[in-house]
Amino acid sequence: MTGGRIKKIEKFLENQSFFLTYGDDLKAVNISKLLQFHNKQKKLVTLTAVQPPGRFGILEIKGNEVINLSEKPPGDGNWINGGYYVLEPAVFDDIHNDSDVWETNQLQKIIGKNQVSAFKYNDTYQPMDTINDKQKLQKMWDSNNAYWKIWK
Repeated sequence: MTGGRIKKIEKFLENQSFFLTYGDDLKAVNISKLLQFHNKQKKLVTLTAVQPPGRFGILEIKGNEVINLSEKPPGDGNWINGGYYVLEPAVFDDIHNDSDVWETNQLQKIIGKNQVSAFKYNDTYQPMDTINDKQKLQKMWDSNNAYWKIWK
């Protein structure tokens, strides 16, 4: 599980802050700014908050009449865990074995201690949860229009 996998790297970190990321999306987070934000917040965890893209057309209905259609709007305004973190080594104290799940066990406990800050990432974000997502990202890459490719 995710907590157990995180615990396995503890011995390599020499009691230092560290970055952690998931591999199921693409975004061009400025990690220098993320680290600066984390250091200012003085929390155990900083996660990158993102607003997911809209997946469906939104209907505005009055009574039984459709009065507006917004085809796949940018999102609903909610923030989600974007999966890029800066963590302090004290997070290892709450991870006890390989079956620990970071998101539902340790992260929830740390949130309960008011030790998690959110770095709001407002640029393009595309998850890669489905084959359609993968194809969309591949098309961006193939057309040399990959927003996450910030190097020249």
